[in-house]
Amino acid sequence: QVQLVESGGGLVQTGGSLRLSCAASGSIGNINRMAWYRQAPGKQRELVADVIWDGNTNYASAVKGRFTISRDNPKNTVHLQMNSLKPEDTAVYYCNADIRRPRLPWEDNYWGQGTQVTVSS
Repeated sequence: QVQLVESGGGLVQTGGSLRLSCAASGSIGNINRMAWYRQAPGKQRELVADVIWDGNTNYASAVKGRFTISRDNPKNTVHLQMNSLKPEDTAVYYCNADIRRPRLPWEDNYWGQGTQVTVSS
């Protein structure tokens, strides 16, 4: 069993900062990719940022220059530092990971439960 647990969401004012964390636990072989997605009410879930095994990162254009994704491999954890937050960033943020379990030769995809980020104007 694999679980992803997010933390760090909350309510901030425009221009404020939050740091989201996601820890993967359970039967884990390799984590090839970790990502943050978000979903606002009435909107489709969208990719915010991701990081793969070699450290390569990718960001949605809406958050470039404001958000930074980072990883702590020994702790199987990914972080999302969010600065200069805007009301448009309000959403439920979900952690996502591509994980190869020890007993399986293939990679599976997992989702966390989500953490609410609300940015007031």
